[in-house]
Amino acid sequence: MSRARTALGLAIPALGALAADPLVSLVDTAFVGRLGPGELGALGVCSSVFGLAFFVFNFLATGTTPLVADAVGREDRAGASRVVTSALTLAVVGGLGAALVLEALAEPILSVMGADGALRAPALAYLRVRALAAPAVLLVTVGHGVFRGYQDTRTPFWVTLGLNLVNLALDPLLIFGLGWGIAGAAWATTVAQWAGAIAFVWLLLVGRREALGVERAWPRLADVAHLARIGGALAARTLSLLLVFTYATAVAARLGTLDVAAHQVAAQVWLFLSLVLDALAVAGQAMVGRALGRRDRAEARAVANLLLGWGLGLGVALAALFALLAGPLPRLFTDDAEVLARIGDVYLFVVVSQPVGAVVFVWDGLFQGAQDFRFLAVQMILSALAAAAVLALVLPLGWGLVGVWWAMLTLLVARALTLGWRYWLGGGPLAAP
Repeated sequence: MSRARTALGLAIPALGALAADPLVSLVDTAFVGRLGPGELGALGVCSSVFGLAFFVFNFLATGTTPLVADAVGREDRAGASRVVTSALTLAVVGGLGAALVLEALAEPILSVMGADGALRAPALAYLRVRALAAPAVLLVTVGHGVFRGYQDTRTPFWVTLGLNLVNLALDPLLIFGLGWGIAGAAWATTVAQWAGAIAFVWLLLVGRREALGVERAWPRLADVAHLARIGGALAARTLSLLLVFTYATAVAARLGTLDVAAHQVAAQVWLFLSLVLDALAVAGQAMVGRALGRRDRAEARAVANLLLGWGLGLGVALAALFALLAGPLPRLFTDDAEVLARIGDVYLFVVVSQPVGAVVFVWDGLFQGAQDFRFLAVQMILSALAAAAVLALVLPLGWGLVGVWWAMLTLLVARALTLGWRYWLGGGPLAAP
């Protein structure tokens, strides 16, 4: 199979899974937006909290994929199996820990996020229920990472689609039918996430176990420790990124309920587009990981060049598409005229960031596939500091919500510069042979 066909065979199902994955939040946003600006703003605050709590464990996907792909490239099925059991163990332990912290510290967390007044009660109701899904979210994350490592992106797509259908069916029933309001949205998401987690665990340990070569055995401490060390670097990277997103939401919350509601809609659209573009990064993780497992650096570089070109083209196309949808798209999430006006103030940032973001997300996946984890952590910390510096000036200088989105653009540009330097000038595992 040609390089391009392999990349498309991985990227297209991954695109479906990545596009479907944030639909849980998008669907919640669309339904909760009908309850009022207070509930919509509360959802925005909680989305940032859960992003920080859950995605700091994103190494369970981004670290697992290249490790499994490398082992498969070396035809070491036993090694790949050990990665699977180690990742599942860390997901259960980390998920239970995250749930306990969120439940115990719900009140002070919301205070730090500036969720006071009309935001407080709905935010607390949503947070306490949604925290119950923490172990499920991490098990789903492992499922994505493992199957990608085996160069199977179709299975995660079908599981994610099923998860979203559960959420879509339960949202209107629980929010409006039973009158649970924003708590109903939280219960719908929690049930959906557990359905996805059970599906992935069954596939890995029963349904697809023999085909993948996964051994049902207790994980070895050394294997868990190795994945945890990789996770430390990737967690520092992810934490830096999410702290910027959380800081941005906190600044928006302090600007007012209408501003944080508008920020929630714009951020969800922006993240949705980002994850769609990340489909090429998933292909890069799997293909670069397997190529380097075979010690074929020339193939790894050729894959990288191909996917970077595709990423830039896709970013330009999506920017044009969403520019055309500037009017109707925000109305899917709210019909409040004042919120829509504030979304209009920052929507241009969502559009123009797509080409830069596309290249950044592809580079990110390529360096993950090459297991260049320490560099990824350092460059993300530097980029996050640049964005945080801009955010720190928003309130004192009265820049408003536009200032928050200048910070988001600063984050992307800083990442593009550092990743580009490494790829063309900085050496490393993806350097031209």
